[in-house]
Amino acid sequence: MTRIIADISISLDGCVTGPDPGPGNGLGTGGEALHTWAFSDDPEERRIVRETTARSGAVVLGRRLFDLVDGPGGWDDTVGYGAAEVGRPPFVVVTASPPESVRLTGLDWTFVTTGLPDAVAAARERAEAASADLGRDLDVVLMGGGALIGSALDAGLVEVLSLHLAPVVLGFGTPLFTGGTPHTLVRRSANATPNATHLLYELL
Repeated sequence: MTRIIADISISLDGCVTGPDPGPGNGLGTGGEALHTWAFSDDPEERRIVRETTARSGAVVLGRRLFDLVDGPGGWDDTVGYGAAEVGRPPFVVVTASPPESVRLTGLDWTFVTTGLPDAVAAARERAEAASADLGRDLDVVLMGGGALIGSALDAGLVEVLSLHLAPVVLGFGTPLFTGGTPHTLVRRSANATPNATHLLYELL
């Protein structure tokens, strides 16, 4: 069964970037520490990245994040979706207007201008088709940014919340949770590795 999973790394004080994120500084000052686990050589952390990437049938992201990963300092042949795994699922971008050009032309990009619910629905359709082709279940992954995941939670679009809790306090940055709709969650797993604690919750 295809699940809608919000998957993001977060600091102990609830931020998904450090201060002053933007072009050339996508994760903000100090924000790269949030993703140390994803680039680690630790076998368990490599397994988590590999299995998450392999289960991604389609990925949803916001326009601001797209501009960072498609920008000159963004993804390349060695670093991309899934860090060094460089996965190539279909990507669905929520945006008010599609970009005039795309640098990463080797990836499958769809730009949805009619809102987040339509983007998630388009991603689910792609993931379910890929699941049928491969004969195994694939997920829709909401990779961010934080505002997109917050909006998806508030809209009731998220079925599973996967947090990678990095042992860092950023002091300031982009918070993941900014109020909004209350949620009841059930913890399905917790896995401590050298560079993060990986928490999986099901939303009721």
